[in-house]
Amino acid sequence: MDDSRPSGNQRSLSYPFSGIPSFLRTPIQADLGRLDADVAVIGVPTDEGSPYMPGSRFGPRRIREHSLRFDVDGYYDGRADRTYLAHELGHGLIADTGDVDVLPTNAEGTWANISAALRQILAAGSMPVVIGGDHAISAPVVRAWDRPVHVVHFDAHIDYTPFHHGFMYTNIQPMRHIRAMPHVRTLTQVGIRSIRNRGSDVHDSIDDGNRVVAMEELRDRGLRDIVAALPPGEAVYVSIDIDALDMSLVPGCVSAEPNGLLYDELREALIALAEHMEVVGFDLVEVNPLLDVGTGLTSYLAAHTIIEFLGHVCAQPRWIARRDERAEMRRRSVSNADRS
Repeated sequence: MDDSRPSGNQRSLSYPFSGIPSFLRTPIQADLGRLDADVAVIGVPTDEGSPYMPGSRFGPRRIREHSLRFDVDGYYDGRADRTYLAHELGHGLIADTGDVDVLPTNAEGTWANISAALRQILAAGSMPVVIGGDHAISAPVVRAWDRPVHVVHFDAHIDYTPFHHGFMYTNIQPMRHIRAMPHVRTLTQVGIRSIRNRGSDVHDSIDDGNRVVAMEELRDRGLRDIVAALPPGEAVYVSIDIDALDMSLVPGCVSAEPNGLLYDELREALIALAEHMEVVGFDLVEVNPLLDVGTGLTSYLAAHTIIEFLGHVCAQPRWIARRDERAEMRRRSVSNADRS
């Protein structure tokens, strides 16, 4: 153990099997009405949008557990010879806000709770990091914004099935919901490749003005070239289905498909987005711990992806400037409270 760390609290614990499994051992702030953090991690443990096989409801808990395997002082990336998230973790700027209140068998009620929780996070000035759960949750998350946003969607599947006979709250429809939201400027769907996608759904998405990037184009053009086509500096929400990655990497995913992204390809795309646009939130969904191998490989990879992407978001000059502004506001608030 590093003797410079304080003992007797969460940050002093060195082993992933000990302590309360908040994400990265960050402070728990379950009262969203009093949230004070630059980043708010929130779980949405529901898989009622999965028509085929349940189990992703256990994703948030298992991903949090695997996040304990990473250093509480930030992660070191030898490629850049840099430690990421050191400032955010060292100054308590990341909070784990617990889970959305899920209402089993009541999809509409759960969606309402998701949107309400996200609106509280946004009202507090925090950036949400959302852990699913199945992919249906992305729709009520994105509808919480009241500002224009672009959406980038990494997935093997188009998730654009039409609504029929009340069948509309599933993980095969979230992007159709999102495209219809008036504040969503554009929708870019990356990695689409499953031969279970219906041609009519893919063409519906294209006809609605969405950018659908199949694996062939992705590898021909390169991910940075695809990201560069998006408007620089504008707000973007990123939705990551773990099955965007190749099925050999994600045994704990019910919908995994062959010919997917390698991890370095996904990482480079996420880094490019962090550099090119203002990331205002993101989710990672469809990890099913019940299907995973004994080491929890898929949950570990999910935690790894979230942490690495968040590190690059927080390393951007626009983020650092906003972080400093919030720190100054906190200092003034404390100063005013002391004077009163």
